Amino acid sequence: MSVQALFFASYRDLLGTSKLDVELPDGATVADLVRELRGRGAPFTSLPKEPAIAVNRTYALHDETLRSGDEVAFIPPVAGG
Repeated sequence: MSVQALFFASYRDLLGTSKLDVELPDGATVADLVRELRGRGAPFTSLPKEPAIAVNRTYALHDETLRSGDEVAFIPPVAGG
């Protein structure tokens, strides 16, 4: 199945792209997607092991099962003051 990973702010700058189509086996979870991306080596290894994620614009846990066509947004930490 194919999902679209979306990267914002510091993640976009770090990876040099705002989106990436990723092929995963059926039944893959958010955690599987993170492992797949981190397994590609630098610069993806800079992604946290458990980043904040939204699937189809709703925050998701890492054990959520993905479906083909899902948009998976990697949400970077936000600092404030």
